[in-house]
Order: sequence, then C-alpha cells, then structure tokens
Amino acid sequence: MKLLWYVAIGSALGGVARFGLSGFIQQRVGPGFPMGTLVINITGSFLLGMLMRYTLQSEIVSPEVRTMLTTGFCGGYTTFSTFTYETAMLLEDGEYGRASLYIGASVAIALLGMFLGFAVANQLIGLRGRP
Repeated sequence: MKLLWYVAIGSALGGVARFGLSGFIQQRVGPGFPMGTLVINITGSFLLGMLMRYTLQSEIVSPEVRTMLTTGFCGGYTTFSTFTYETAMLLEDGEYGRASLYIGASVAIALLGMFLGFAVANQLIGLRGRP
C-alpha cells in the first residue's frame, strides 16, 4: 500500500507538470500544431531514460523513490495517449503532412531523448566512480 502512495504522489506531480508546461508552450505556439505534447513526449522520454539508467545502477535512490519518479512522475507527465488522439484529429482534419511530421518527430526525437538520457546517466554514474 505504501508503494501505491509513492506512485500516486509522483503521478499527481507529473500530471501537474505536464499540464503547466504543455499549456505554457501551446499558448505561445498556437493551436495549429500540438507542440506542447511533442515537447512533453520528448522531455518525458529523456527524463525516464536518465532516471531508469541512473536509479537502477545506483543505491543512492530507494526502490520506492525510484518508483515514484519513474512510474509515478514520468507516468503522469508523459502523454502518449494524447499523442495518438491529436494525431487522429490531424488525420481526420485532412492534415496528413502535419500528422506525419508529428508522428515522425515524436518517435525519432523521443528515442534520441531516451538515448541522451542514458548517456547523461552514464556520465553521472562515472562521476561517482562507479562502472
């Protein structure tokens, strides 16, 4: 039961972060392209990659805190279901070019973010003197 509270707290914080950042970005970009969700998906992939790589190879973070940060925060922060909805809406509106750009950028750059997160975590681990 205690672990569920860690996930719940992390999810709440992640959801609030997603809501705030996505809305902030979208207000500045305008409604023509779901840039807020794109940024959330990319930064969420980076963050999850870094956290998973670092916390699984480190004893500095407890399993409960790791779960709060990954399953909780990152799960509440990332918006893949929103990605699919917005892509479907672009396709239904006949915006095939924008939908293709959105799909390609989301997948390719999010994967790049994940590997960049791995690299940053590896550097952090190296700075601590651990293999």
